[in-house]
Amino acid sequence: MAASTSAPARTRLADIARRLATAPDEWIHRVRLSTEERWYERLHQDDDHEIWLLSWLPGQSTGFHDHGGSRGAFAVALGSLREHDLAVERDLGPSDFREFGPDYIHSVTNASTAPAVSVHVYSPRLTTMNRYDLVDGGLIKLVEERADDW
Repeated sequence: MAASTSAPARTRLADIARRLATAPDEWIHRVRLSTEERWYERLHQDDDHEIWLLSWLPGQSTGFHDHGGSRGAFAVALGSLREHDLAVERDLGPSDFREFGPDYIHSVTNASTAPAVSVHVYSPRLTTMNRYDLVDGGLIKLVEERADDW
């Protein structure tokens, strides 16, 4: 499934991410800011999906990565984020979301001057993620991370 922001094409994962992103009373007390790296906490997991809350200080980035075969969606709750999916870069603000299929590779960065918070939903739960480097010839796989690493 291609990434999307249109309401008719929205999936259940995007609906979960958007609902939580617009309900800060459910998570704001859990948010932490870290100068070392992006902060993240799993809010929920079951046999079908998992939900993560992330905070981003200016300049913090994921680097290029996939989701190990999981489908997913994320929504910006506070601030703004920039997503780069190899074809295009886009700026996302509060209530904007992205959804993606199992083969999606992207990078997400807080390119603003203020902190940001986002909600991420994956199905099935993440078990691996591959990290990549973008070079002139395309992507080079750097490392595979396992769920035990995060």
